[in-house]
Amino acid sequence: MAILEIKDLHVSVETEQGTKPILKGVDLTARDGETHAIMGPNGSGKSTLAYTIAGHPKYHVESGTVTLDGMDLLDMTVDARARAGLFLAMQYPVEIPGVTVTNFLRTAKTAIDGEAPAIRGWIKDVKASMANLRMDTSFADRNVNEGFSGGEKKRHEILQLELLKPRFAILDETDSGLDVDALRVVADGVNRAKEGTNLGVLLITHYTRILRYIKPDYVHVFVDGRIAEEGGPELADRLENEGYDRFLSTANVN
Repeated sequence: MAILEIKDLHVSVETEQGTKPILKGVDLTARDGETHAIMGPNGSGKSTLAYTIAGHPKYHVESGTVTLDGMDLLDMTVDARARAGLFLAMQYPVEIPGVTVTNFLRTAKTAIDGEAPAIRGWIKDVKASMANLRMDTSFADRNVNEGFSGGEKKRHEILQLELLKPRFAILDETDSGLDVDALRVVADGVNRAKEGTNLGVLLITHYTRILRYIKPDYVHVFVDGRIAEEGGPELADRLENEGYDRFLSTANVN
């Protein structure tokens, strides 16, 4: 069983006004096959957690640990974290001019597995995943995310998830900017990846609508850089009805 453990994580960023603490002692344990919904208002630290785990240089770890099966992820380079089994689907996927989707995917798969996939089987897998995500095969010859709509970029992120087969996926507001049809297609892709590989998922979102399609095992509410409350799927239903006001009022008092 793969285990991602976050213990007493404190993270800051540098701003024009000086060092600003963002995460203020986060504890979270996720196992393979589990889906953890990370919810909370804007500025609560959800995306900071995602990018810190992935290794973004903007975020400075003041203290705490992040481990995968006992391995110190914080001591690894970004590519080493990917090879260890981490995957990050970004809220705003970047464009990579001059690199086609086909070359990008095969290069990434080769880097993670240590050897290039067999061409015939690889092409079959790519086409099958694109069909499931309702992506036209012409996207394979286009440059990565260049000229893609928001929904097309998110489908491409899930295409990577299905083909690279990580152990843990961090999905940073994958539902943002998606219409109802695209949301269902993307959610189905995440569920297929889970069924095929027992993937562990940290699903970061403001809203509960994606949780209608990707059922969480646990829900964690982030407020002011900390986990303010944890629970099961019923907690997401409560947030849908009540919002975050009761948490924000407590945070302001503290």
